[in-house]
Parts: sequence; structure tokens; C-alpha cells
Amino acid sequence: MKQHLTAVIFALAIIISAAILGNAIVNRNKKSGTVDVTGLGEQNFSSDLVVWEGNFSRESFEIKDAYAALEKDRQTVTDYLNQKGIPKEQIIFNAVNTNPLYEQNYSSNGNFMGQTFLGYQLNQSIQISSSEVDRVEQISREITELLLQGVKFYSQPPRYYYTNLESLKIEMISKATEDARLRAERIAENSGSRLGQLISANMGIFQITGQNSAEDYSWGGTFNTSSKEKTASITMRLSYRVK
Repeated sequence: MKQHLTAVIFALAIIISAAILGNAIVNRNKKSGTVDVTGLGEQNFSSDLVVWEGNFSRESFEIKDAYAALEKDRQTVTDYLNQKGIPKEQIIFNAVNTNPLYEQNYSSNGNFMGQTFLGYQLNQSIQISSSEVDRVEQISREITELLLQGVKFYSQPPRYYYTNLESLKIEMISKATEDARLRAERIAENSGSRLGQLISANMGIFQITGQNSAEDYSWGGTFNTSSKEKTASITMRLSYRVK
């Protein structure tokens, strides 16, 4: 009886093992798995907002004289910009900075012997934000004309922005997603499979670089403000089932 029971158990073990092996062979031949693809959305665009800054200064031994001269320069700057087509409401003058000036005195052997008061330097900065990008850009190049009027004006490079950035970002996501889906379909077709259900979608970093520039992408996202003509790009990483 014991030998008969052992033979039955042994026979069942063989049958179960054969079934498991057969199922493994069948599953191995089934076309299943996943495909991971990365799509790119990219578009060129022109900035529609410019921010330009500069500053001018005056020096005098008496602070009231320096301030009077600076006040005169401020009016000269305002008149100049108005003549160039910039309205007064777009011109923002920041608070005046006052710095005392000193000369350091040293003996013939290099020992510090105190300092001499030379007067005051007053500095004021100006900022213009405008949708007239080309006009402000040209003014920023020609502003040195104020030097001929006796104004010590120093101009900063303009910064360029785009006010419809959120709409542009949504459009880029759509383009990147479509590009990734087409890549996945091509991979599936070339492998004799069909694209199945979308498993996951991960968005990359939104990047804005100058057009035709050699700027490197950043892990935290590049946001170019020095170029009027820009390129926006974003990536989408999609994972699909294939069958």
C-alpha cells in the first residue's frame, strides 16, 4: 500500500512539472512587455516684453549740489526718452543712493594715516518695461547720446521675456507627447507588435534658450533672458505596453 501511494505521488509530481514547463514555453512565445520612449516638443518664438535698466550719477563736495545736479540729469534723461517715444508712465526712477567718498592716506613707508573726505556720490537707477521691444532695444544702444549732454549714464543689456509662457508650455507638452507616441508606435511596428495601454508619463524640464545659440540645458531648467529670439523645448517620457 505504501509503495502504491508513493507511485501515485511521483506520477502527480511529473504531471504538475510538465504542466508548469509547458505553460512557461507558451508564455515565452507570447509578445508582451513594455516600450519606453522620450518625445521632444520644440518651438521658436519672439519675446513680447523687454525690461531695460540703466543708472546715472553725480559727485560733489556738498550733498545739496550733487543732488541738484542729479535732479537736472533726471529731467534730461526723461526728456530724451520722451523724445524717443517712451511715455512717462513707463519710466521708473528708483530711490537715490548716497555714498560718501574718501581718500585713503598712507605714509612713505606704507603705514595707514587715516582718510580724507572728498564729498558725495549720488546714484540713481532707471527701469523701463515695455511691449515695444524693438524701440526699447534701439534706445538701449543709442542712450550713450546722453554723454554728449553731460549725463554720466551707464546702460545695462536689455532682458527679454514672453508673457504667454504658460500657453506655450501646454503646447510644447502636447507636441512632446505626440512625438513620443509616434516613436513608440514605430518601435512596436518594427518588432511585429502592437502598441497597448499607456502605463506612465513623465514630463521633463521646460527649457528656454536663445535661438541658434550654444547654450547648455540645465537640470533645473534654462531660462534665457538675453536673447530676443528664443527656442522653447520640453521632453515627455512615456511607457507603453506592447502586445
